[in-house]
Amino acid sequence: MERSDLFDVSYRSHLARILRAINIDPVLLLGLLLLTMVGLGVLYSAGDSSIELIQKQGLRVGLAFLVMLIVAQIPQQQLYLWAPWFFVLGIVLLILVLTAGDVGKGAQRWLDLYVIKFQPSEMMKLITPMAVAWYLSERPLPPGAKSLLVAAVLVIMPTVLIALQPDLGTSILVAAAGFFVVFLAGLKWRVLLGVVLMLLGLVPLLWQVMHDYQKQRILTRFNSDTDPLGSGYLIIQSKIAIGSGGLYGKGWLNGTQSQLDFIPERHTDFIFAVFAEEFGMMGAMVLLSLYLFIILRGLYIASCAQDSFGRLLAGSLSLTFFVYLFVNVGMVSGILPVVGVPLPLVSYGGTSMVTLMAGFGMLMSINSNQRLLSR
Repeated sequence: MERSDLFDVSYRSHLARILRAINIDPVLLLGLLLLTMVGLGVLYSAGDSSIELIQKQGLRVGLAFLVMLIVAQIPQQQLYLWAPWFFVLGIVLLILVLTAGDVGKGAQRWLDLYVIKFQPSEMMKLITPMAVAWYLSERPLPPGAKSLLVAAVLVIMPTVLIALQPDLGTSILVAAAGFFVVFLAGLKWRVLLGVVLMLLGLVPLLWQVMHDYQKQRILTRFNSDTDPLGSGYLIIQSKIAIGSGGLYGKGWLNGTQSQLDFIPERHTDFIFAVFAEEFGMMGAMVLLSLYLFIILRGLYIASCAQDSFGRLLAGSLSLTFFVYLFVNVGMVSGILPVVGVPLPLVSYGGTSMVTLMAGFGMLMSINSNQRLLSR
């Protein structure tokens, strides 16, 4: 082996030791860096080649990685001890949102603390699975009827409060995060089937309490051609962009649907349509493979966790990341109704990115705890 090769091996080994010393998983970090770099590239195209937009998003990416680093330093035991108190605080803040929150774009989702405004619902994407994992981890698994009932209450409370804001997309993600904890705890299939049948029975009731625009989004999913210039416009243009990309795409910055402003919200919720038009089916497969790499790494960390709390929380966070991806790609391609869920770590925006990276910080904390206990 040449001296330069020895230097490269030594450097990589030294870098890996440094990252592990600060509780950073090098494999997961690599996946996240690649994904955010792809996000900045496609955002440059979707945002009309705006350097200012990239600079703002770059600052948010930097902040998100800083938050991940800070959260990764929190011992797993502290996450366990804080979980119930965080949950109580989160529920109180959600109630305050409904009673005294700021209204924007027809929804009451923000709390104004005069210094900053923030959405407590974003916190619940992390706090809800923490609380459910905290409760179930100290009880026999698979959970019995009483444990399932309490876990259901822990999931339903924030889900309903967020849905009342109204914020259907976030409520779905919070419900999914809590459900995955229960599922990974060993939920029996007959119980799961019963839950599905119960939810189907509640559909007529849910339809009655939904807002008109939410009903319209669901109806548009089944027949977007009924209002091609109104409620169906987003989906129609998005599907045209995805289909026109073909196998290899039209090339970076060469997407006609996006560059000619046919796709609204193209730098936020519908950025996947921009990517698919420019890079085609092959590019989309590479992007989805990168997401799969990150998800599988998270599930691997969950499988190696040394206790129930770590396994349940890490597994839930990884699968919730998958739900982010599935819902966004599903709505952009017309499979699911439009619910306002961004493409994770790619869409423009800071709140969702910081929340996701805080979740990955928790994953790294759990991974660090596993390495400490295995020594």
